[in-house]
Amino acid sequence: MEISSFSSPYSGSSSEDYLSSNLFSFFQELDPIAIPANNTSSSSSSQININLSKKRKRVDHEPTSSSIQDFVNTFLTFDSDNKQQEQQQEDEFLLFPSLASFSQSPSSTSPMREMKEDAIGTASESKRARRSSPEVGASEAGTSSQRRLWVKDRSKAWWEHCNSADFPEEEFRKAFRMSKATFDMICDELESVVTKKDTMLRLAIPVRQRVAVCIWRLATGEPLREVSKRFGLGISTCHKLVLEVCSAIRNVLMPKFLQWPSEENMREVKRGFEMISGVADVAGSIYTSHVPIIAPKVSVASYFNKRHTERNQKTSYSITVQGVVDPKGVFTDICVGWPGSMTDDKVLEQSALYQRANRGLLKDVWVVGNAGFPLMDWVLVPYTRQNLTWTQHALNEKVGEVQNIAKEAFMRLKARWRCLQKRTEVKLQDLPILLGACCVLHNICEIRDEGMSPELRFELFDDEVVPENPVRSMNAFQARDQIAHKLLHHNLAGTTFL
Repeated sequence: MEISSFSSPYSGSSSEDYLSSNLFSFFQELDPIAIPANNTSSSSSSQININLSKKRKRVDHEPTSSSIQDFVNTFLTFDSDNKQQEQQQEDEFLLFPSLASFSQSPSSTSPMREMKEDAIGTASESKRARRSSPEVGASEAGTSSQRRLWVKDRSKAWWEHCNSADFPEEEFRKAFRMSKATFDMICDELESVVTKKDTMLRLAIPVRQRVAVCIWRLATGEPLREVSKRFGLGISTCHKLVLEVCSAIRNVLMPKFLQWPSEENMREVKRGFEMISGVADVAGSIYTSHVPIIAPKVSVASYFNKRHTERNQKTSYSITVQGVVDPKGVFTDICVGWPGSMTDDKVLEQSALYQRANRGLLKDVWVVGNAGFPLMDWVLVPYTRQNLTWTQHALNEKVGEVQNIAKEAFMRLKARWRCLQKRTEVKLQDLPILLGACCVLHNICEIRDEGMSPELRFELFDDEVVPENPVRSMNAFQARDQIAHKLLHHNLAGTTFL
Protein backbone atom coordinates (compact mmCIF):
# COMPACT_ATOMS: atom_id res chain seq x y z
CA MET A 1 0.00 0.00 0.00
CA GLU A 2 1.34 3.40 -1.03
CA ILE A 3 -0.44 6.43 0.40
CA SER A 4 1.16 8.71 -2.23
CA SER A 5 -0.80 6.96 -5.02
CA PHE A 6 -3.96 8.67 -3.82
CA SER A 7 -4.35 12.42 -4.39
CA SER A 8 -5.37 13.96 -1.09
CA PRO A 9 -8.61 16.02 -1.25
CA TYR A 10 -7.44 17.84 1.90
CA SER A 11 -4.27 19.35 0.62
CA GLY A 12 -5.44 22.84 1.64
CA SER A 13 -6.92 21.82 4.97
CA SER A 14 -5.44 21.80 8.43
CA SER A 15 -2.94 19.23 9.73
CA GLU A 16 -5.66 17.39 11.66
CA ASP A 17 -7.65 16.91 8.50
CA TYR A 18 -4.55 15.65 6.73
CA LEU A 19 -3.86 13.11 9.49
CA SER A 20 -7.47 11.99 9.31
CA SER A 21 -7.10 11.42 5.59
CA ASN A 22 -3.98 9.37 6.20
CA LEU A 23 -5.81 7.35 8.83
CA PHE A 24 -8.55 6.72 6.29
CA SER A 25 -6.01 5.53 3.73
CA PHE A 26 -4.46 3.16 6.34
CA PHE A 27 -7.74 1.45 7.11
CA GLN A 28 -8.96 1.44 3.56
CA GLU A 29 -7.47 -1.95 2.79
CA LEU A 30 -9.46 -3.42 5.66
CA ASP A 31 -12.73 -2.06 4.26
CA PRO A 32 -14.77 -4.77 2.53
CA ILE A 33 -15.78 -2.30 -0.19
CA ALA A 34 -12.86 -1.89 -2.55
CA ILE A 35 -12.39 1.49 -4.22
CA PRO A 36 -11.77 1.38 -7.99
CA ALA A 37 -8.27 2.63 -8.67
CA ASN A 38 -8.78 3.84 -12.31
CA ASN A 39 -12.32 5.40 -12.19
CA THR A 40 -12.01 8.99 -13.54
CA SER A 41 -15.71 9.85 -14.18
CA SER A 42 -17.50 12.55 -12.21
CA SER A 43 -20.00 10.06 -10.86
CA SER A 44 -17.22 7.97 -9.56
CA SER A 45 -15.56 11.03 -7.98
CA SER A 46 -18.76 12.04 -6.25
CA GLN A 47 -19.19 8.49 -5.02
CA ILE A 48 -15.64 8.52 -3.64
CA ASN A 49 -16.29 11.84 -1.90
CA ILE A 50 -19.42 10.38 -0.30
CA ASN A 51 -17.48 7.38 0.85
CA LEU A 52 -14.72 9.63 2.16
CA SER A 53 -17.27 11.61 4.11
CA LYS A 54 -18.66 8.43 5.58
CA LYS A 55 -15.23 7.16 6.48
CA ARG A 56 -14.27 10.48 7.95
CA LYS A 57 -17.34 10.53 10.09
CA ARG A 58 -16.56 7.01 11.22
CA VAL A 59 -13.06 7.87 12.39
CA ASP A 60 -13.60 11.39 13.63
CA HIS A 61 -13.44 10.11 17.16
CA GLU A 62 -10.48 7.72 16.56
CA PRO A 63 -6.93 8.55 17.73
CA THR A 64 -4.33 9.94 15.40
CA SER A 65 -2.33 7.65 13.09
CA SER A 66 0.89 8.10 15.06
CA SER A 67 -0.85 7.08 18.29
CA ILE A 68 -2.39 4.06 16.61
CA GLN A 69 0.93 2.99 15.12
CA ASP A 70 2.68 3.33 18.48
CA PHE A 71 -0.06 1.34 20.16
CA VAL A 72 0.16 -1.42 17.54
CA ASN A 73 3.93 -1.63 17.81
CA THR A 74 3.77 -1.76 21.59
CA PHE A 75 1.11 -4.44 21.50
CA LEU A 76 3.06 -6.58 19.03
CA THR A 77 6.28 -6.22 21.05
CA PHE A 78 4.55 -7.09 24.32
CA ASP A 79 2.84 -10.09 22.75
CA SER A 80 6.16 -11.36 21.32
CA ASP A 81 7.98 -10.93 24.66
CA ASN A 82 5.17 -12.63 26.52
CA LYS A 83 5.23 -15.64 24.19
CA GLN A 84 9.02 -15.89 24.43
CA GLN A 85 8.91 -15.73 28.25
CA GLU A 86 6.21 -18.36 28.46
CA GLN A 87 8.17 -20.65 26.11
CA GLN A 88 11.34 -20.23 28.19
CA GLN A 89 9.47 -20.94 31.42
CA GLU A 90 7.89 -24.00 29.89
CA ASP A 91 11.30 -25.35 28.82
CA GLU A 92 12.72 -24.74 32.31
CA PHE A 93 9.80 -26.53 33.89
CA LEU A 94 10.25 -29.55 31.61
CA LEU A 95 14.03 -29.75 32.19
CA PHE A 96 14.26 -28.68 35.84
CA PRO A 97 10.84 -28.99 37.46
CA SER A 98 12.35 -28.67 40.96
CA LEU A 99 14.02 -25.37 40.10
CA ALA A 100 11.40 -23.85 37.85
CA SER A 101 9.56 -22.15 40.66
CA PHE A 102 12.60 -19.96 41.34
CA SER A 103 12.79 -18.63 37.80
CA GLN A 104 9.27 -17.15 37.93
CA SER A 105 8.45 -13.76 39.39
CA PRO A 106 5.70 -13.70 42.02
CA SER A 107 3.56 -11.40 39.91
CA SER A 108 3.41 -13.78 36.96
CA THR A 109 -0.08 -15.15 36.35
CA SER A 110 0.51 -17.13 33.16
CA PRO A 111 -1.18 -20.51 32.72
CA MET A 112 2.23 -22.18 32.60
CA ARG A 113 3.08 -20.78 36.04
CA GLU A 114 -0.21 -22.02 37.44
CA MET A 115 0.50 -25.51 36.05
CA LYS A 116 3.98 -25.52 37.61
CA GLU A 117 2.70 -24.30 40.94
CA ASP A 118 0.09 -27.04 40.95
CA ALA A 119 2.72 -29.68 40.11
CA ILE A 120 5.17 -28.44 42.74
CA GLY A 121 2.44 -28.23 45.34
CA THR A 122 1.32 -31.77 44.57
CA ALA A 123 4.90 -33.08 44.80
CA SER A 124 5.46 -31.27 48.12
CA GLU A 125 2.27 -32.67 49.61
CA SER A 126 3.20 -36.16 48.41
CA LYS A 127 6.68 -35.85 49.91
CA ARG A 128 5.29 -34.65 53.24
CA ALA A 129 2.86 -37.54 53.24
CA ARG A 130 5.66 -40.05 52.60
CA ARG A 131 7.80 -38.62 55.38
CA SER A 132 4.89 -38.78 57.80
CA SER A 133 4.61 -42.52 57.18
CA PRO A 134 6.60 -44.47 59.85
CA GLU A 135 7.82 -47.17 57.43
CA VAL A 136 9.04 -44.76 54.79
CA GLY A 137 10.63 -42.45 57.35
CA ALA A 138 12.63 -45.30 58.85
CA SER A 139 13.71 -46.42 55.39
CA GLU A 140 14.91 -42.95 54.43
CA ALA A 141 16.78 -42.60 57.73
CA GLY A 142 18.59 -45.88 57.08
CA THR A 143 19.49 -44.78 53.56
CA SER A 144 20.94 -41.46 54.72
CA SER A 145 23.12 -43.20 57.32
CA GLN A 146 24.57 -45.50 54.61
CA ARG A 147 25.54 -42.82 52.14
CA ARG A 148 28.97 -43.27 50.62
CA LEU A 149 31.37 -40.98 48.83
CA TRP A 150 31.29 -41.45 45.10
CA VAL A 151 34.32 -43.33 43.81
CA LYS A 152 35.27 -44.58 40.38
CA ASP A 153 34.32 -48.19 39.81
CA ARG A 154 37.52 -50.15 39.11
CA SER A 155 37.96 -53.84 38.46
CA LYS A 156 39.60 -55.91 41.19
CA ALA A 157 39.34 -59.19 39.32
CA TRP A 158 43.10 -59.79 39.11
CA TRP A 159 43.72 -59.33 42.82
CA GLU A 160 40.63 -61.31 43.82
CA HIS A 161 41.88 -64.15 41.62
CA CYS A 162 45.35 -64.01 43.23
CA ASN A 163 43.84 -63.88 46.70
CA SER A 164 41.63 -66.90 46.13
CA ALA A 165 42.49 -70.21 47.77
CA ASP A 166 42.75 -72.09 44.47
CA PHE A 167 45.31 -69.70 42.97
CA PRO A 168 48.43 -71.75 42.03
CA GLU A 169 51.39 -71.48 44.39
CA GLU A 170 53.90 -71.05 41.57
CA GLU A 171 51.94 -68.21 40.02
CA PHE A 172 51.70 -66.49 43.38
CA ARG A 173 55.44 -66.88 43.93
CA LYS A 174 56.13 -65.47 40.48
CA ALA A 175 53.98 -62.40 41.13
CA PHE A 176 55.06 -61.65 44.72
CA ARG A 177 58.52 -63.33 44.92
CA MET A 178 57.44 -65.40 47.93
CA SER A 179 55.14 -68.21 48.91
CA LYS A 180 51.64 -67.76 50.30
CA ALA A 181 52.83 -68.83 53.76
CA THR A 182 55.49 -66.11 53.85
CA PHE A 183 53.00 -63.55 52.58
CA ASP A 184 50.53 -64.53 55.30
CA MET A 185 53.25 -64.21 57.93
CA ILE A 186 54.07 -60.66 56.79
CA CYS A 187 50.38 -59.70 56.84
CA ASP A 188 50.00 -61.06 60.37
CA GLU A 189 53.05 -59.10 61.57
CA LEU A 190 51.84 -55.84 60.02
CA GLU A 191 48.12 -56.17 60.70
CA SER A 192 48.10 -54.10 63.89
CA VAL A 193 49.95 -51.24 62.17
CA VAL A 194 48.39 -51.00 58.71
CA THR A 195 44.77 -51.82 59.58
CA LYS A 196 42.31 -48.97 58.98
CA LYS A 197 38.74 -48.59 60.22
CA ASP A 198 35.65 -48.37 58.03
CA THR A 199 33.98 -44.98 57.78
CA MET A 200 30.52 -43.78 56.78
CA LEU A 201 31.91 -42.79 53.40
CA ARG A 202 33.68 -45.98 52.36
CA LEU A 203 35.01 -49.34 53.50
CA ALA A 204 38.66 -49.62 54.48
CA ILE A 205 41.09 -51.46 52.20
CA PRO A 206 41.85 -54.92 53.68
CA VAL A 207 45.28 -55.62 55.16
CA ARG A 208 46.14 -58.31 52.62
CA GLN A 209 45.39 -55.98 49.73
CA ARG A 210 47.47 -53.20 51.28
CA VAL A 211 50.47 -55.46 51.72
CA ALA A 212 50.00 -56.97 48.26
CA VAL A 213 50.02 -53.55 46.60
CA CYS A 214 53.36 -52.72 48.20
CA ILE A 215 55.06 -56.07 47.57
CA TRP A 216 53.88 -56.32 43.95
CA ARG A 217 55.05 -52.79 43.26
CA LEU A 218 58.50 -53.52 44.75
CA ALA A 219 58.76 -56.89 43.03
CA THR A 220 57.85 -55.78 39.51
CA GLY A 221 58.88 -52.13 39.46
CA GLU A 222 55.80 -51.42 37.35
CA PRO A 223 54.54 -47.81 37.30
CA LEU A 224 51.74 -46.80 39.63
CA ARG A 225 49.33 -46.66 36.72
CA GLU A 226 49.71 -50.42 36.22
CA VAL A 227 49.43 -51.07 39.97
CA SER A 228 46.17 -49.13 39.96
CA LYS A 229 44.75 -51.31 37.18
CA ARG A 230 45.78 -54.57 38.84
CA PHE A 231 44.32 -53.86 42.26
CA GLY A 232 41.38 -51.64 41.35
CA LEU A 233 42.58 -48.66 43.36
CA GLY A 234 43.42 -45.05 42.56
CA ILE A 235 46.96 -44.11 41.56
CA SER A 236 47.45 -41.79 44.51
CA THR A 237 46.02 -44.46 46.83
CA CYS A 238 48.53 -47.02 45.56
CA HIS A 239 51.40 -44.59 46.06
CA LYS A 240 50.25 -43.88 49.60
CA LEU A 241 49.89 -47.59 50.39
CA VAL A 242 53.41 -48.37 49.17
CA LEU A 243 54.92 -45.76 51.48
CA GLU A 244 52.74 -46.74 54.44
CA VAL A 245 53.55 -50.45 54.18
CA CYS A 246 57.26 -49.78 53.61
CA SER A 247 57.31 -47.61 56.71
CA ALA A 248 55.55 -50.35 58.68
CA ILE A 249 58.08 -52.91 57.47
CA ARG A 250 60.93 -50.70 58.61
CA ASN A 251 59.40 -50.03 62.03
CA VAL A 252 57.99 -53.48 62.79
CA LEU A 253 59.97 -56.07 60.83
CA MET A 254 63.44 -54.53 60.63
CA PRO A 255 64.20 -54.97 64.36
CA LYS A 256 63.29 -58.65 63.99
CA PHE A 257 64.88 -59.56 60.69
CA LEU A 258 67.77 -57.11 60.13
CA GLN A 259 70.15 -56.59 63.04
CA TRP A 260 73.80 -57.01 63.92
CA PRO A 261 74.51 -60.54 65.23
CA SER A 262 74.55 -61.12 68.95
CA GLU A 263 77.56 -62.81 70.57
CA GLU A 264 76.04 -66.26 70.16
CA ASN A 265 75.07 -65.64 66.55
CA MET A 266 78.46 -64.06 65.85
CA ARG A 267 80.19 -67.34 66.64
CA GLU A 268 78.06 -69.09 64.03
CA VAL A 269 78.77 -66.34 61.51
CA LYS A 270 82.54 -66.62 62.05
CA ARG A 271 82.37 -70.38 61.73
CA GLY A 272 80.44 -70.14 58.49
CA PHE A 273 82.87 -67.71 56.85
CA GLU A 274 85.88 -69.75 58.00
CA MET A 275 84.48 -72.87 56.38
CA ILE A 276 84.07 -70.97 53.11
CA SER A 277 87.36 -69.07 52.94
CA GLY A 278 89.65 -70.36 55.66
CA VAL A 279 89.94 -66.84 57.09
CA ALA A 280 89.17 -66.70 60.80
CA ASP A 281 87.15 -64.08 62.68
CA VAL A 282 85.20 -62.79 59.70
CA ALA A 283 82.01 -61.09 60.91
CA GLY A 284 80.61 -60.11 57.53
CA SER A 285 81.12 -59.25 53.89
CA ILE A 286 80.52 -55.63 52.86
CA TYR A 287 79.47 -54.32 49.45
CA THR A 288 78.14 -51.03 48.05
CA SER A 289 75.75 -50.83 45.10
CA HIS A 290 74.00 -47.99 43.30
CA VAL A 291 70.27 -47.55 42.67
CA PRO A 292 69.30 -45.34 39.70
CA ILE A 293 67.05 -42.35 40.36
CA ILE A 294 65.47 -39.50 38.42
CA ALA A 295 67.58 -36.35 38.36
CA PRO A 296 66.78 -34.51 41.60
CA LYS A 297 65.78 -30.86 41.66
CA VAL A 298 68.40 -29.93 44.23
CA SER A 299 72.07 -30.95 44.62
CA VAL A 300 72.11 -32.47 41.14
CA ALA A 301 75.91 -32.70 41.03
CA SER A 302 75.99 -34.71 44.26
CA TYR A 303 73.84 -37.48 42.79
CA PHE A 304 75.54 -37.52 39.38
CA ASN A 305 77.21 -40.90 38.85
CA LYS A 306 80.20 -40.17 36.66
CA ARG A 307 81.43 -43.77 36.37
CA HIS A 308 78.05 -45.16 35.33
CA THR A 309 77.61 -42.29 32.88
CA GLU A 310 80.96 -42.96 31.21
CA ARG A 311 80.41 -46.70 31.05
CA ASN A 312 76.81 -46.59 29.76
CA GLN A 313 77.16 -43.41 27.67
CA LYS A 314 74.01 -42.14 29.31
CA THR A 315 73.57 -39.53 32.03
CA SER A 316 73.05 -41.38 35.30
CA TYR A 317 71.99 -40.30 38.78
CA SER A 318 71.97 -42.69 41.73
CA ILE A 319 71.97 -43.21 45.46
CA THR A 320 74.05 -45.78 47.31
CA VAL A 321 73.13 -48.90 49.28
CA GLN A 322 75.87 -50.27 51.52
CA GLY A 323 75.25 -53.61 53.18
CA VAL A 324 76.98 -56.21 55.32
CA VAL A 325 75.85 -59.84 54.95
CA ASP A 326 76.41 -63.10 56.79
CA PRO A 327 77.48 -66.40 55.13
CA LYS A 328 73.85 -67.03 54.02
CA GLY A 329 73.54 -63.68 52.27
CA VAL A 330 71.31 -62.15 54.97
CA PHE A 331 71.86 -58.46 55.65
CA THR A 332 73.11 -57.65 59.14
CA ASP A 333 73.73 -53.93 58.56
CA ILE A 334 72.71 -51.45 55.86
CA CYS A 335 73.40 -47.81 55.08
CA VAL A 336 71.19 -46.30 52.37
CA GLY A 337 70.48 -42.95 50.78
CA TRP A 338 73.88 -41.30 50.27
CA PRO A 339 74.48 -39.56 46.91
CA GLY A 340 75.87 -41.60 44.03
CA SER A 341 78.90 -39.35 43.53
CA MET A 342 80.39 -40.59 46.81
CA THR A 343 82.97 -43.38 46.71
CA ASP A 344 82.67 -46.54 48.77
CA ASP A 345 85.12 -45.39 51.43
CA LYS A 346 83.25 -42.08 51.88
CA VAL A 347 79.96 -43.89 52.29
CA LEU A 348 81.56 -46.18 54.86
CA GLU A 349 82.74 -43.23 56.89
CA GLN A 350 79.16 -41.91 57.09
CA SER A 351 77.64 -45.22 58.19
CA ALA A 352 76.56 -46.37 61.63
CA LEU A 353 78.90 -49.34 61.21
CA TYR A 354 81.88 -46.99 61.10
CA GLN A 355 80.69 -45.25 64.27
CA ARG A 356 80.25 -48.60 65.97
CA ALA A 357 83.80 -49.55 65.10
CA ASN A 358 85.16 -46.26 66.44
CA ARG A 359 83.49 -47.04 69.76
CA GLY A 360 85.40 -50.30 69.94
CA LEU A 361 82.48 -52.62 69.28
CA LEU A 362 84.16 -54.42 66.37
CA LYS A 363 87.35 -55.62 68.03
CA ASP A 364 88.89 -58.92 66.96
CA VAL A 365 86.63 -59.26 63.92
CA TRP A 366 87.04 -58.61 60.21
CA VAL A 367 84.57 -57.14 57.77
CA VAL A 368 85.77 -58.17 54.31
CA GLY A 369 85.44 -55.64 51.47
CA ASN A 370 86.66 -55.13 47.93
CA ALA A 371 89.34 -52.80 46.60
CA GLY A 372 87.04 -49.80 46.99
CA PHE A 373 87.38 -49.89 50.78
CA PRO A 374 90.48 -48.92 52.79
CA LEU A 375 92.47 -51.36 54.93
CA MET A 376 91.67 -50.67 58.58
CA ASP A 377 91.86 -52.48 61.90
CA TRP A 378 88.49 -54.09 61.26
CA VAL A 379 88.24 -53.95 57.43
CA LEU A 380 90.11 -56.57 55.40
CA VAL A 381 90.62 -55.83 51.70
CA PRO A 382 92.68 -57.47 48.90
CA TYR A 383 96.07 -56.32 47.70
CA THR A 384 95.81 -53.74 44.93
CA ARG A 385 99.38 -53.10 43.86
CA GLN A 386 100.97 -54.58 40.73
CA ASN A 387 103.27 -57.65 40.62
CA LEU A 388 101.77 -59.55 43.54
CA THR A 389 103.49 -62.50 45.14
CA TRP A 390 102.03 -65.96 45.32
CA THR A 391 101.07 -65.40 48.94
CA GLN A 392 99.30 -62.17 48.10
CA HIS A 393 97.44 -63.85 45.24
CA ALA A 394 96.32 -66.53 47.72
CA LEU A 395 94.82 -63.93 50.02
CA ASN A 396 93.09 -62.12 47.16
CA GLU A 397 91.54 -65.41 46.09
CA LYS A 398 89.95 -66.05 49.49
CA VAL A 399 88.93 -62.45 50.00
CA GLY A 400 87.22 -62.66 46.60
CA GLU A 401 85.25 -65.71 47.72
CA VAL A 402 83.96 -63.87 50.78
CA GLN A 403 83.26 -60.80 48.70
CA ASN A 404 81.22 -62.83 46.22
CA ILE A 405 78.77 -63.72 49.00
CA ALA A 406 77.88 -60.04 49.43
CA LYS A 407 77.78 -59.43 45.70
CA GLU A 408 75.45 -62.39 45.17
CA ALA A 409 73.23 -61.12 47.97
CA PHE A 410 72.92 -57.73 46.27
CA MET A 411 72.21 -59.43 42.96
CA ARG A 412 69.34 -61.39 44.53
CA LEU A 413 68.14 -58.23 46.27
CA LYS A 414 67.83 -56.35 42.99
CA ALA A 415 66.54 -59.39 41.10
CA ARG A 416 63.68 -60.01 43.53
CA TRP A 417 62.74 -56.36 43.91
CA ARG A 418 63.11 -55.01 40.41
CA CYS A 419 62.13 -51.51 41.46
CA LEU A 420 65.82 -51.18 42.44
CA GLN A 421 66.85 -51.63 38.80
CA LYS A 422 64.64 -48.82 37.50
CA ARG A 423 64.37 -45.13 38.11
CA THR A 424 61.55 -45.09 40.59
CA GLU A 425 58.74 -42.52 40.87
CA VAL A 426 59.26 -42.21 44.63
CA LYS A 427 60.52 -38.89 45.93
CA LEU A 428 64.15 -38.68 46.96
CA GLN A 429 63.37 -38.19 50.64
CA ASP A 430 61.19 -41.32 50.65
CA LEU A 431 63.70 -43.61 48.92
CA PRO A 432 65.56 -44.72 52.10
CA ILE A 433 62.29 -46.10 53.48
CA LEU A 434 61.66 -48.06 50.28
CA LEU A 435 65.24 -49.37 50.11
CA GLY A 436 65.18 -50.41 53.75
CA ALA A 437 61.92 -52.30 53.19
CA CYS A 438 63.44 -54.14 50.22
CA CYS A 439 66.40 -55.26 52.36
CA VAL A 440 64.07 -56.50 55.11
CA LEU A 441 61.93 -58.43 52.62
CA HIS A 442 65.12 -59.90 51.13
CA ASN A 443 66.14 -61.17 54.57
CA ILE A 444 62.71 -62.71 55.15
CA CYS A 445 62.93 -64.58 51.86
CA GLU A 446 66.49 -65.75 52.59
CA ILE A 447 65.71 -66.87 56.13
CA ARG A 448 62.60 -68.78 55.00
CA ASP A 449 64.48 -70.38 52.06
CA GLU A 450 62.36 -68.73 49.40
CA GLY A 451 63.96 -69.75 46.14
CA MET A 452 64.42 -67.30 43.29
CA SER A 453 63.59 -68.08 39.68
CA PRO A 454 66.75 -68.47 37.55
CA GLU A 455 65.26 -66.21 34.89
CA LEU A 456 65.45 -63.28 37.31
CA ARG A 457 69.20 -63.51 37.69
CA PHE A 458 71.38 -60.86 36.05
CA GLU A 459 74.99 -59.74 36.13
CA LEU A 460 75.60 -57.10 38.79
CA PHE A 461 78.41 -54.67 38.19
CA ASP A 462 79.53 -51.74 40.32
CA ASP A 463 82.69 -49.74 39.84
CA GLU A 464 85.48 -50.12 42.38
CA VAL A 465 87.46 -46.95 42.95
CA VAL A 466 90.62 -47.44 45.01
CA PRO A 467 90.72 -44.90 47.86
CA GLU A 468 93.35 -42.21 47.90
CA ASN A 469 94.63 -43.65 51.17
CA PRO A 470 94.17 -47.43 50.80
CA VAL A 471 96.10 -48.34 54.02
CA ARG A 472 95.01 -46.60 57.18
CA SER A 473 96.47 -48.92 59.80
CA MET A 474 99.95 -50.49 59.94
CA ASN A 475 98.68 -53.12 62.38
CA ALA A 476 96.10 -54.17 59.83
CA PHE A 477 98.79 -54.20 57.12
CA GLN A 478 100.89 -56.67 59.12
CA ALA A 479 97.87 -58.76 60.11
CA ARG A 480 96.89 -59.14 56.45
CA ASP A 481 100.37 -60.44 55.58
CA GLN A 482 100.12 -63.02 58.36
CA ILE A 483 96.72 -64.18 57.13
CA ALA A 484 98.08 -64.54 53.60
CA HIS A 485 101.08 -66.57 54.81
CA LYS A 486 98.85 -68.89 56.82
CA LEU A 487 96.49 -69.51 53.94
CA LEU A 488 99.29 -70.45 51.59
CA HIS A 489 101.32 -72.71 53.90
CA HIS A 490 98.27 -74.53 55.22
CA ASN A 491 97.12 -75.31 51.69
CA LEU A 492 94.01 -73.22 52.17
CA ALA A 493 94.63 -71.01 49.13
CA GLY A 494 96.77 -70.59 46.06
CA THR A 495 95.74 -73.82 44.36
CA THR A 496 94.36 -71.95 41.34
CA PHE A 497 97.87 -70.74 40.46
CA LEU A 498 99.51 -74.21 40.40
